[in-house]
Amino acid sequence: MKIVEDKITIDELKEMSKKMFGGLVKVVVDVEREIIVVGGELHSDEQGVLIESGSKYENTWGINIYPEMFGQDNWIEFDSMINLKPLLDCRTRGVENKQIQEKIIQIINKFVKV
Repeated sequence: MKIVEDKITIDELKEMSKKMFGGLVKVVVDVEREIIVVGGELHSDEQGVLIESGSKYENTWGINIYPEMFGQDNWIEFDSMINLKPLLDCRTRGVENKQIQEKIIQIINKFVKV
């Protein structure tokens, strides 16, 4: 696992995806601190790393990135068990709040470079 506070390349993500499930890389985004963790086997592991480093549970969201689909609309998938947050009125594995989705996309686009 790797905390990304600067940038990560598509090639790095492609290498990670070869070791993951179905060509994807699991990522957890802290939308408040604007940092991400990549490369964990489970979103919950990545979330734990962020929480240990000072993130708050309610600001962490799990996504999957498909590096081979970079540049396409569906290269980011909002799907993770850690997104189930009933106290925040999020009752699905998706990220239903469009503002949070947009923030996640903005953060990912800031970090992921060609």
